[in-house]
Amino acid sequence: MEVLRVSTKSNPNSVAGALAGVLREKGTAELQAVGAGALNQAVKAVAIARGFVAPSGIDLVCVPAFADIEIDGEERTAIKLIIESR
Repeated sequence: MEVLRVSTKSNPNSVAGALAGVLREKGTAELQAVGAGALNQAVKAVAIARGFVAPSGIDLVCVPAFADIEIDGEERTAIKLIIESR
């Protein structure tokens, strides 16, 4: 599964475009976000991506989960959004 990492500084439109491309190619993707600001950008990107893929008959479903990741040698808890078509 393709993993897209989202930060607070990520542009939601850019993330949405990348997400839509991955979904069209592979049918599923994962967004990872650490922190409230990053999660905010990720959720906005999912909403925008729904609009991008809806005309092709794809309806997106988002499943949230926790993930333990390592950043600069430090263990962090991220939220991962698993995006699939319904």
